Amino acid sequence: MNSPISPSAQSSIVEAAATIRAEANIGKLLQDAGKLKPQDMERVLALQQKENLRFGEAAQKLGLVTEDDIRLALSQQFEYPYIPAAEAGLNPELFAATAPYGKQAEALRSVRSELLLRWFKDGRKTLAIGSARADEGASTLAANLAVLFAQMGRKVLLVDANMRTPRQQGIFKLDNSMGLSDILAERVPSVQVRGVKPFNTLNILPAGSPPPNPAELLARPAFGALLAGLETSYDIVLIDTAPSQAASDFQLVAARVGGVLLASRRNVSRLTPLIELKDKIVMTGAQVVGAVVMD
Repeated sequence: MNSPISPSAQSSIVEAAATIRAEANIGKLLQDAGKLKPQDMERVLALQQKENLRFGEAAQKLGLVTEDDIRLALSQQFEYPYIPAAEAGLNPELFAATAPYGKQAEALRSVRSELLLRWFKDGRKTLAIGSARADEGASTLAANLAVLFAQMGRKVLLVDANMRTPRQQGIFKLDNSMGLSDILAERVPSVQVRGVKPFNTLNILPAGSPPPNPAELLARPAFGALLAGLETSYDIVLIDTAPSQAASDFQLVAARVGGVLLASRRNVSRLTPLIELKDKIVMTGAQVVGAVVMD
């Protein structure tokens, strides 16, 4: 008669089986990506058994793959999209997409957690991101937060409402032929967003054709109606706004959205303009959700 297996032994067996499957999956992902050949797999497995290494560690020790190759395979295995810097073709400031394991991305994950706990609850879905000056990083902050929320599997839309000096099409390398201004001016029949690979849950609505009257467009009831419609289709809507020292556009956005996250930059931002910006936001009836200091 076979002896019954203890719960602890069963747990060990299950854990070992899961590890074997994970290692096999990484090997297959690396092979499918063209990083390993069939004969390489045998060498990796032999070294893995000999030195009791993980599959990726053994492959890297043999010089067959790089650390970036392993990270990309792991990101695919755990459905955590990112783009290796060497293959990105994106603006380097989009660090959440090209360097998700770096200090900057990790710091912004804390901001993301705070926003989920403090703002994106009780039915809230939309948040504006602004700054006093154009060089304080609001667009960079908005873009990276959009990527970080998408990496959680949230359905995210990033709207570039800075129709005077739009940045998002440059950061994500998108065309800016049609966008927010065209929708508000009723030049297009429907909302046309741009997807960002490999972030399947992230879409961008560029600023659109440069209009002569950004403030008047944002003041139209159509802007509020657009936001209400977008909130039915997305989990999170982030809105990049024009700097307060450039125009009053941000106040119109703040009044519609109800909350603004402020961006400032170390050794660049000054306290007085930030205080003035805070006061202007409060005057619209909106809430200052917090502030982020960009490097």
